Amino acid sequence: MKKISFLLISAFMLVTLLWSCKKDEQRVVFENGTAPVLSSATATAIPLSFAGAANEAINLSWTNPNYQFNTGLSSYDVSYQVEIDTTGANFTNPNKKVIALSKDLTLSITQIAFNDLLLNQLQLAPSIAHNIEIRVKSFLINSTGIQYSNVLKFTANPYSLPPKVTPPASGTLYITGSAVQSSWVNNPPASQQFTRVSPTYFVLNSIAISGGNSYTFLSNFNSWDYKYSIAVKNDPATVYGGDFQWQGNDILAPPVSGNYKIEVDFQRGKFKLTKL
Repeated sequence: MKKISFLLISAFMLVTLLWSCKKDEQRVVFENGTAPVLSSATATAIPLSFAGAANEAINLSWTNPNYQFNTGLSSYDVSYQVEIDTTGANFTNPNKKVIALSKDLTLSITQIAFNDLLLNQLQLAPSIAHNIEIRVKSFLINSTGIQYSNVLKFTANPYSLPPKVTPPASGTLYITGSAVQSSWVNNPPASQQFTRVSPTYFVLNSIAISGGNSYTFLSNFNSWDYKYSIAVKNDPATVYGGDFQWQGNDILAPPVSGNYKIEVDFQRGKFKLTKL
């Protein structure tokens, strides 16, 4: 009886071992892929003009990376990111443009869209020729098998666009509110007046901010009628900056009190606070 039990147990263990080995053999394992090959029919100088805003600026295409698993070619969807950056930044620029695509192997960008990304994303000066680089990044789910294409080089001369927010006709800008020394007044002291760097860019190099309080921007001294602020009152998402607009609602200050640099860019319609 003991012998029979031993034989049964041995047989069971053998079957279990064979099943485990077979299960291991069936595991799907990523093996490799090939870097996409990026090409463009667009000349090295990308056409940009206000008159041709709706026309194509650039057309890109690339090859499939042909990801391989131990079971053969991958059937998973491939994700792509087209990266656009200035020459010399090696795609490390925090302002680089990244366009996410799923499965597509081509991308066409209009002149107005490309011009906008040069001015507002890469923050390049208009009416000057700039050197830019473009590459494609491919990957599977969970960023498996990342591959980078070859780099294409272009020149582009962005044209000026109207500011996203109309600058103050007064040419002046002030900050007021419970977050600053004056509290809520429409005749703030000179220490709360911005420096006008250009018709569309104002900066306050250092001002004491009381954390967790609110403020707004005024353009006309002794008047509440001309102000710039945000869409949602005391939006916690904009404590360090974001989009602003004509009129709007109070802006929530950062949670930590201290001296801050404040920049207001009417061209891009954005403001920014930097703790000093």
